[in-house]
Amino acid sequence: MYVEALSRAKATPTTPAGGALSVRDLNKSFTIGGTPRPVLEGINLDVRPGEFISIVGASGCGKSTLLRLIVGLDAEYGGEIRLDGERVATTSLDRGIVFQDHRLFPWMTLEQNIELALLNTGTPKERRARIVADHIALVNLDGFEKAYPHQLSGGMAQRAAIARALVTEPKLLLLDEPLGALDALTRVHVQSELQRIWMAERSTMIMVTHDVEEALYLGDRVVIMAPNPGRIRRIVNVDLPHPRDRSAPLLHRLKDEILAELTATPADPANLIRLPAREER
Repeated sequence: MYVEALSRAKATPTTPAGGALSVRDLNKSFTIGGTPRPVLEGINLDVRPGEFISIVGASGCGKSTLLRLIVGLDAEYGGEIRLDGERVATTSLDRGIVFQDHRLFPWMTLEQNIELALLNTGTPKERRARIVADHIALVNLDGFEKAYPHQLSGGMAQRAAIARALVTEPKLLLLDEPLGALDALTRVHVQSELQRIWMAERSTMIMVTHDVEEALYLGDRVVIMAPNPGRIRRIVNVDLPHPRDRSAPLLHRLKDEILAELTATPADPANLIRLPAREER
């Protein structure tokens, strides 16, 4: 089934109908003990429609905060975030998000959990049923429509969460450590599934991960962030076609370079790359 679905995705790629993200001079601070503490500083990033962007960086560098701002869960920020030219100020069906925890409702079946995202869209019931069935097939969960979350494996539950996020056809899907809670073998499998799903849907996707190998395997570009406050240090292009071969020499070379950079002794902030961030080609 995986090979057949992947072949269809390669043969008939869809053209993105939007999903261009523009982030300009983004700053974000939290007030802790009455004192403002900068979390993000001077973030500039352009994401093309249908692109897959991976974001890596040390804990505390603001990766998840950046996703929360883009999805609209927090409107208190400086600078500009625009999706297809429209300023992001609140949540919208144009933007979906998947967290590390699948957050499926335990009292609902798989199909009920996915359909829940459509209930306030005005979609007729018959149409909802067809959309839900299509997305269950997309994530290779046919036959589990009536299963409850506790009857699904961790990888299956995460695929169900991805289906629920995609069911409203968002222009942009944000993934916040979506595979972080999975065991190593399941994680590799779901990485391949996520790549297949992205190739079939061609939604713009931005994923935060601590796994550099995962970031390179999935991303068209990898954004490397530096901490205190969070800012883009550099952006690395991954010049390989999809689907990717995990043994490709370029992936291994880039992994070694990025890991060396992330684990190096922190540099003087004055030496970090500011605006605009350097993009390697």
